[in-house]
Amino acid sequence: MGKYEVDYFFCQNCGFLQTEKPYWLEESYQSAIASTDTGLVARNITISKKLTCILYYLFEKNGKYLDIAGGYGLLTRLMRDVGFDFYWSDLYCQNIFANYFEASNTNNAFSAVTAFEVLEHVYDPVEFISKALEDTECKTFIFSTQLFDGLPPAPNDWWYYAHETGQHISFFQHKTLDFLAKQMSLNFYYTSNYGLHILTDKTINNRLFKILSGRLSKLLYEYISKRMKSKLFSDRDIILKQI
Repeated sequence: MGKYEVDYFFCQNCGFLQTEKPYWLEESYQSAIASTDTGLVARNITISKKLTCILYYLFEKNGKYLDIAGGYGLLTRLMRDVGFDFYWSDLYCQNIFANYFEASNTNNAFSAVTAFEVLEHVYDPVEFISKALEDTECKTFIFSTQLFDGLPPAPNDWWYYAHETGQHISFFQHKTLDFLAKQMSLNFYYTSNYGLHILTDKTINNRLFKILSGRLSKLLYEYISKRMKSKLFSDRDIILKQI
């Protein structure tokens, strides 16, 4: 944030990198979404297309999903526009785009939880993921976070530190997430395509996962969109009955 010197701690065993206990978070979250996050809209559009392919072919296209730490609700709205039964939750941000489709408006049984660009904000990722899965009564956690390899990058050599915001406090390697999955008795699947990862009790084809989250997702998204029934207008009817 341009004002604090912070220690980072690195685990040689699992490759986890983390700041000291983040005493500055209340200050850094005076705005839940950092003004420097100029990629927010583009990122959500990209993720929605990849996630559409992943859910349609690897999970339940008619399932119910929850996007936690969902920010302004943009991803939830995009996924509902495709036709997926998506809901939103966020303890710190106002739901603008998916109003009336909060998790509190449905029961807690979900097919999967999604959390994109969230884990790097979390001080205790094991507790965070475990609670999310327990609260939603599911065993699939689909998320994104950028990974590093080997020793931690130098302070000025990796943009993902996001020093200017003070909000990124936890950083992962492939082996970190694999270690975490084993702790939780889940399978870990990963791809370098936009840093998408899955923790689940299901067995999925990791090669297919990489294909679905790669360049082919743009074409598949158009194919899937024509076969799903969008909730664009049905959601409008639901909202009109409540206002």
